[in-house]
Amino acid sequence: MSAFFTQKQSELVPAPHARGPWSPDMLHGRLLGGLAARAIERRYAQPGLHLARLTVDLFRSSPMVPVTVETSLIRSGRRILVADAIISTDQGPIGRAGAVLLRQGEQPDGAQTFVTPAWDSPPPDGPPPVDGPTTWTPPFDLWRVTEWGKPGSGRAWLRESYQLVDDEPLTPLVRAALAADFASPLSNVSTGGRLGFINADYTLTLARLPAGELIGVETTGHLSADGVATGQVTMHDTAGPFGFCVVTAVANPLGFGGR
Repeated sequence: MSAFFTQKQSELVPAPHARGPWSPDMLHGRLLGGLAARAIERRYAQPGLHLARLTVDLFRSSPMVPVTVETSLIRSGRRILVADAIISTDQGPIGRAGAVLLRQGEQPDGAQTFVTPAWDSPPPDGPPPVDGPTTWTPPFDLWRVTEWGKPGSGRAWLRESYQLVDDEPLTPLVRAALAADFASPLSNVSTGGRLGFINADYTLTLARLPAGELIGVETTGHLSADGVATGQVTMHDTAGPFGFCVVTAVANPLGFGGR
């Protein structure tokens, strides 16, 4: 299957399946986080330096046009590296990301007073279910562990089914960055299945990188007031939890997909 983007000189040209759920001519915001993670990892990754935080600002909707990603080094110290990425089209910037990479070292002695437990949702053992006719089909494999739009914590397993750029293998970091955007619909869905808020950003924090292709997302919080919301999820793989994602979101009038 073709990738979401094809590299043509400095531009990344989106394929038709790179569109989002809001409009057939709107690029999916989750891909901006994946492109930012890819660019920062390719430019600044080094042995022993772990990308521990990625904040992706989704401040402008983009049509399905070529994009560019430019990175800049903010700080390179002995134990920390901070870098930014700007995602743009010929109409200007459409998103940005900030990353913190931390130097790995010896684990401190002593047990923590609280550690997030592993969830009790086994990984799927078959192909994802096929939903009925919809206006938009997710371009990734999705297994809903809990029923969509029902009260309580939501859970889902995800697996990417397309490469991000050309035939490049997806790295664990890029997989995590793509899956993290699902924190918004999972934490912000209303009873009945309507998405009452659309996210303006997300922040992914990683104690370690995910292992394997499957990533689980579990709602662990939602708060909202006066049309502004924040939600959080725990990120899992088949070995256990590996990180968190927090989103901020704004009230989503029916049928509106812009920011």
